[in-house]
Amino acid sequence: MELRMIAARSGRLSSFLLGELKMSSGLMNRLKWGDALRVNGVPRHTDYPVQPGDVVSVEWQEEAPEYPAEEGPLSILYEDEWLLAVDKPAGMLIHPSRAKNTGTLANFVAGYYQKTCQKSAFHPLTRLDRDTFGLVLLAKSAHIHALLQQEKPKKTYRALVYGAPPEEIGTVTAPIARCPLPSLLRKIDPEGKPCVTEYRVLERRDAVSQLELHPITGRTHQLRLHCAHLGCPILGDPQYGSPESLAFSNQLGISSQLLCARELEFTHPITGSPLTLQSKMDAGFPL
Repeated sequence: MELRMIAARSGRLSSFLLGELKMSSGLMNRLKWGDALRVNGVPRHTDYPVQPGDVVSVEWQEEAPEYPAEEGPLSILYEDEWLLAVDKPAGMLIHPSRAKNTGTLANFVAGYYQKTCQKSAFHPLTRLDRDTFGLVLLAKSAHIHALLQQEKPKKTYRALVYGAPPEEIGTVTAPIARCPLPSLLRKIDPEGKPCVTEYRVLERRDAVSQLELHPITGRTHQLRLHCAHLGCPILGDPQYGSPESLAFSNQLGISSQLLCARELEFTHPITGSPLTLQSKMDAGFPL
């Protein structure tokens, strides 16, 4: 990974690293003992005096993953030297685990980087459930990932639900807590962590509605729980669906939750340009 800029002012090298290049002090201190920090191609220490017109560059390698790189289906929506955005299908894990070390999105992205000779890492900004599908934004380095997390991109989801909310537009603020171990599920609990979801009804058809969802917070299973809390669980949701919604889903042959990560709006962490990315998948009604 390389960061590069042309100095427009004079100052210590450290001020450019922390300012214009937006590096964390931790990353700067980790890199300053090698030859990663350069001015006009020459390794320099952080107190080096930079002059206008000097080329400041930082180059480092991300650690190789412990899981294997694999060739597999990868639907790329956007890519530059800092970011990669892909569509994840339902049923695919984001990360390998002890139980499953292959066939995940991380394995396929590592295989893609290997094939394209990119020394990049896997740092997802969005962590979708196995059966949630759609847009996943990946930073190619820990530095870019940290910058994206600071900005908090606007996330838009679409869901097909059983029933409909009481209002066309609204906000859900029900707190969420973890269920007792060994369960990995969550629950609505007054003692839980604060959660906020904005919603809008896009369409109604008989017993089903299509919703647009904006998670303001990012709790595990937040959208699924908040839809169920509204009285309109997501179709195909095996954990938080009602008996009626699951029976209806079975009648339609729906085998996984119809929740799609549809859109991300954010400012590019390096160029400063606004960027809107959209999934090519859809959780709405069949055309």
